[in-house]
Amino acid sequence: MVQGVTSGAGKTTLTAALCRHFARSGKDVVPFKAQNVSLNSFVTADGMEMAISQAYQAWACGIEPSASMNPILIKPKGNGQCQIVLRGRPLRDIGPGDGKLLIEELREHVLRSFEENALGREMVLIEGMGSPVEMNLRERDVTNMWLARSVRSPVVLVGDIEKGGVFAGLYGTYLLMDEEERDLLKGFIINRFRGDATILSDGIDELESRMGVPCLGVLPMVRFAAPPEDSMDISREVCRSSNGGDVRQHWVQGLDHLLEAWEGALDLKALERIVERS
Repeated sequence: MVQGVTSGAGKTTLTAALCRHFARSGKDVVPFKAQNVSLNSFVTADGMEMAISQAYQAWACGIEPSASMNPILIKPKGNGQCQIVLRGRPLRDIGPGDGKLLIEELREHVLRSFEENALGREMVLIEGMGSPVEMNLRERDVTNMWLARSVRSPVVLVGDIEKGGVFAGLYGTYLLMDEEERDLLKGFIINRFRGDATILSDGIDELESRMGVPCLGVLPMVRFAAPPEDSMDISREVCRSSNGGDVRQHWVQGLDHLLEAWEGALDLKALERIVERS
């Protein structure tokens, strides 16, 4: 599972890139994100609605998207109202505080969808949502550490250095995890770095010592084409094919370019070992 220090840390992109890497390596891999908040959705071949980001990750795996890859889609409607799309179909609208009443039902659907998604697969790459240690949301979690504990998934934590405070964010997230959650944490990644990564060495060494897990990569900032998930992506490269071809192919080619740019910066061998041990 890829979790993030914040929203917009790069979870979707890292998960999609790993989907692409493992698929190119011959693995039968499938993406999964229990809950997404987005107005940019995709309609599957069987008429079900899901987040575009998980469709993107499915294409990275070389497979067709399925609503089981994203069982809960929250679509904001304004004035505190949201529509819940459950397993591809609209369920109901909710207002502030209403979600508490649905948590157990939603968790049942998440686990059922995960099992359906994982059936017969070699690997499931899970993406978390937002931060895993939002204290006000911990009892209502359906997509971060609750899910990681439920399916015993190892976790990799990614932080965005471009926003500043990445060491504090990574270590603060670790400190707010309980012991069981820390046991699932297997490494951290620093995303969107510009410049000479060696200047981070002292900070990384101290963070590895304090957290007891390795740094799995310092990823350089790379421009690439991908579908926008929400308003945080408005600065992303225009998401259309330059030659008028299939935009899905254009997005997957963007992941190939990204993996090439990350070569030597992302410890794929260590990530493969984490997967094998799980």
